[in-house]
Amino acid sequence: MGQIDLKAGDGFEFGAYASVPAGNVKGGIVVLQEIFGVNPHMRSVVDAYAAEGYAAIAPQIFDRVERDVELGYTDQDDFNKGLKIAFEDMEMPNTLMDIQAAVDAMTEYGKVGVVGYCFGGLLTWLSACTMNSVSAAVSYYGGGISGEASRAPLCPVMMHFGDKDAHIPLADVDIIKSAQPDVDIFVYNADHGFNCDVRASYDEKSAITAKARSLEFFATHLV
Repeated sequence: MGQIDLKAGDGFEFGAYASVPAGNVKGGIVVLQEIFGVNPHMRSVVDAYAAEGYAAIAPQIFDRVERDVELGYTDQDDFNKGLKIAFEDMEMPNTLMDIQAAVDAMTEYGKVGVVGYCFGGLLTWLSACTMNSVSAAVSYYGGGISGEASRAPLCPVMMHFGDKDAHIPLADVDIIKSAQPDVDIFVYNADHGFNCDVRASYDEKSAITAKARSLEFFATHLV
């Protein structure tokens, strides 16, 4: 499918990258971006889930601030720009409305799961706690979840963290574990961003293990 447009509940139109496998589709997956936008890496994540038999889509949740933002991982200006958009410029109710539009679009293919990374990991948790039609959610190193740990998820949730992650101390992971004993939480010998194969913090072993667990989780809950 490639690049498509979605329309949110308030009529706002925004972009998304989508990939649908040929043949039988196992369900839908909404992929929520890092602070770097729907860049080539995030598109590769969408394609990888499609290769596993899921219709997958990454909504461009930065579009309300700036259309088609794609940032790199090595430039400090890119990092600062992504951080500002995510935590200063965006309005969370609108962001969740846009994610809901992506979820709704994926219901065409059956049950829908959400997976998110970094900032998208936090949004995955909020999606699991607030949205209609989300049947399973997988969060990778979602910063800020500890501050939202008292929320009640509406679907099964899995979380992945790295024990070398300076952005998310293990004390925060312990807060989440204590507040959410039914959430499957895994901690890896890895840093923040360990799933991203174009970042210096990429850890292949941890990424493969986490992906296998995530796929098994979705296979269980998206049937």
